[in-house]
Amino acid sequence: MPKDTLTGSRIRERRVLRGMKQAELAREAGISASYLNLIEHNRRRIGGKLLLDIAQILEVEPSALTEGAGAALVAALREAASDMPQSGAELDRIDEFAGRLPGWAQLLADSRLRVTQLERSVETLTDRMTHDPQLAMSLHEMLSTVTAIRSAASILAEPGEIDPEWQGRFHRNIYEDSARLAETSRGLVTYLEADDAQATETGAPQEELDSALEAAGHHVPELEGGADVGRALERLAGRLSRSARALIRDWLDGYAEDATALPLAVMRDALDRVNEPDPMALSQVLAAPVDRVMRRLAAMPAEVLAEPVGLAICDASGVLSYRKPLPDFPMPRFGSGCPLWPLYRALNRPMVLLDGALRPAGRGAAEFRAEALAMPVGAPRANADPLYRAHMLVRPLSPRAEEPDTAEEVGVTCRVCPRKACGARREPSIFG
Repeated sequence: MPKDTLTGSRIRERRVLRGMKQAELAREAGISASYLNLIEHNRRRIGGKLLLDIAQILEVEPSALTEGAGAALVAALREAASDMPQSGAELDRIDEFAGRLPGWAQLLADSRLRVTQLERSVETLTDRMTHDPQLAMSLHEMLSTVTAIRSAASILAEPGEIDPEWQGRFHRNIYEDSARLAETSRGLVTYLEADDAQATETGAPQEELDSALEAAGHHVPELEGGADVGRALERLAGRLSRSARALIRDWLDGYAEDATALPLAVMRDALDRVNEPDPMALSQVLAAPVDRVMRRLAAMPAEVLAEPVGLAICDASGVLSYRKPLPDFPMPRFGSGCPLWPLYRALNRPMVLLDGALRPAGRGAAEFRAEALAMPVGAPRANADPLYRAHMLVRPLSPRAEEPDTAEEVGVTCRVCPRKACGARREPSIFG
């Protein structure tokens, strides 16, 4: 229902809030109660002096009766409905619902936002619990210690006499194992409650690399100006572990090589000519490999590329070696992503650009264009199969490029994917 046909509903809502009877408002406005009844049921249009008089009687601004619910609230309600299409929500009456019951509408929109935030937190924590080496080691230590305590206690609980010397040994073992269990538990609690910086210091090298690149915005100004890699390394590496420093050094070497081949000014001019971050079109304009163009697009600052793009890179094992997620297109911090991503299909069809539309499951109506390409790594070798590395560039889908119903629904990883029927699922979802 269009917004301008809901003015009557808002008049009725304001009248009821003030405790006025319909006849009372009609009398003060100089119209009949039957005519006001038609207006309040949106069967008669209202405007001009009558609208101004009624707004003055109700002590509200005329715009409060004519403008209706905010666009942001209506958009949030549409996203909530698109998350659960099976609910049968009346999309054509969203404006009416938001206009008549703005408080409940805002509550629903806020609840949907809160659920989305909690889902992302669960994804992050589950990913961490599954792959975090520090957490796995601590839990293994705790389980081993508990098993040792239980074994010693079961021997002491058995009927019959135990030699005093052996009894003392078992008591001492239980005491020492209990102290070790308490120490491990305290360390685990400290680790889980640590802030992001502390967690990074004790995390896996790949996680340290991801955190450092995220903090830098995946852009290194020093290398755009031709500075030495060592200077950028000192700024980005900071207090990273030795293994993480080695990973970020390799990434910076590749960044410097890409920046030298495709300088920032050249990328800016090419983007002005193409008008969108299309890696294939830019590759033709720049006469550069598509995978290099993808990496450069992911490194562009906001002043060059206003709307950022996402990028995932994996080797032949499927494990992500580089990830730049988008707010509505998350990527797992560890391991591999959704098997339905074109990133993995590209490994089966090397040197062929795969292009398609994706819609993240359970994340509203946001759709993305994904372009994936697998290219050989290194120079050809005699009698040796090449090793391939796949890139997948993700960018918001242009409405004119694809029809909305052509987008394929994909997840992040199986464990946190809400899709129930999926032939590619490899483990149950924690969302049931």
